[in-house]
Amino acid sequence: MHDRRSHCSTLRHAGDVEEVCYRVVVTGVVQGVGFRWACIREAQRLGVGGWVRNRADGAVEVVVEGEPIAVEELLQWCARGPAHARVSSTDVVTEEPRGMTDFDVAF
Repeated sequence: MHDRRSHCSTLRHAGDVEEVCYRVVVTGVVQGVGFRWACIREAQRLGVGGWVRNRADGAVEVVVEGEPIAVEELLQWCARGPAHARVSSTDVVTEEPRGMTDFDVAF
């Protein structure tokens, strides 16, 4: 389930480019399947900033920021995950953009 609580996100202008930021919690079989590392590769390919981390409850949490089209692509990827993941749901909420440009693992 890809739940977009607020499809209209807060926009921040970075030069002439509007940026959006979302936090997504991904549930299912998403830990121990390379989700974080695959997410980093996908985020870097798309040129978005943010972070990904495993949560104690078995979910994976992602914060992603960047151009709306690239961010949407990563949100769609999170709803599928890497080959061995079995995503049950995604809970997406809008956040204020913070100017993140790198994407890495958070602990």
